[in-house]
Amino acid sequence: MPTEPKGQKRPADVIGNAVRVMRIATGEEADDVQDDGKDPAAKALGAKGGKKRAETITPVRHAEIARKAAEKRWAAKR
Repeated sequence: MPTEPKGQKRPADVIGNAVRVMRIATGEEADDVQDDGKDPAAKALGAKGGKKRAETITPVRHAEIARKAAEKRWAAKR
C-alpha cells in the first residue's frame, strides 16, 4: 500500500493516476521522483539488519526480549 506522497503530486482518483502512469511510460511526461536524501548503501544495509539479527539471536534471548516488551506493554496499560 502506498504511503503519503512525500512531495510528489499525484492524482486523487484511479483513472487520473492510470493516465499519469501511461504518460510516463510513453515519455509524454517526466517521472520526477524526488530523492529522499538517504544513502542507498545505508538503506540496503539497514534492510538486512533485522533479518540478520533474527537469524543470529538465540531462542533464549528472543524470549527474554519478548518478555521485557510484554512487561512494558502491560505496565503502560495499568
